[in-house]
Amino acid sequence: MLEIEVVGELPATPTRAEIVRLAELTAASADIERGHLAVEFVDSGAIADLNRSHRGKDEPTDVLSFPIDGADRDAAGPRELGDVVICLEHTSDVREAVVHGVLHLLGMDHESDDGEMLALQAELLSW
Repeated sequence: MLEIEVVGELPATPTRAEIVRLAELTAASADIERGHLAVEFVDSGAIADLNRSHRGKDEPTDVLSFPIDGADRDAAGPRELGDVVICLEHTSDVREAVVHGVLHLLGMDHESDDGEMLALQAELLSW
């Protein structure tokens, strides 16, 4: 079973259930059905602090991902995928931010691939 925590003040839409379903669907696209991840909603100041301390960018952003186990984890058993942090003030599409963040937890990187991550993101969102 994949345990998904949703933390913080939620948007009006999508619902908590839809956020969980999007995260499950995205993880399942990488054959991950057991483990844990968190989706946290924070304000502009909190995400700016995280962006500054982890990426050296002194500004707020829409979504950040903090993987824990990594994409190449070989150990058997459930994975601790990590955390997706979303700032509603800087996000135009919460559903897209959830999928985007979880794909990063799975090891995908749109800045270094040939469009695979964003293509998969679009496909998952179309379901």
